[in-house]
Amino acid sequence: MPSALKIPMLAVLLLGSLPAAAVDLPPGRAAELERLVLQDCGSCHGLTLKGGLGPDIRAATLAGTPPESLAHIVLHGVPGTPMPPWHPLLSEAEAQWIAEFLLKGEAP
Repeated sequence: MPSALKIPMLAVLLLGSLPAAAVDLPPGRAAELERLVLQDCGSCHGLTLKGGLGPDIRAATLAGTPPESLAHIVLHGVPGTPMPPWHPLLSEAEAQWIAEFLLKGEAP
């Protein structure tokens, strides 16, 4: 992992002790979020999510990371890196869904 991500990631990993958010999405929203991951996240993390400007975010690389930590990164970004905060566009439940989607390895 790049050194710029170690400290923020460590702080975020500590959030793993928080209870998991219930992911209750409106019909069709999961498909929209999957497209967002593949297109918007893929623009930096690579279209196969193997890395690019941003790091590899495939399930094997993220294994062992609490979904709450990933959801926090999605919502708040990573200061000092190109990873932006998505909280203006996504709810906590949606960020949690994205984290679980990535951890399950359902993306190509």
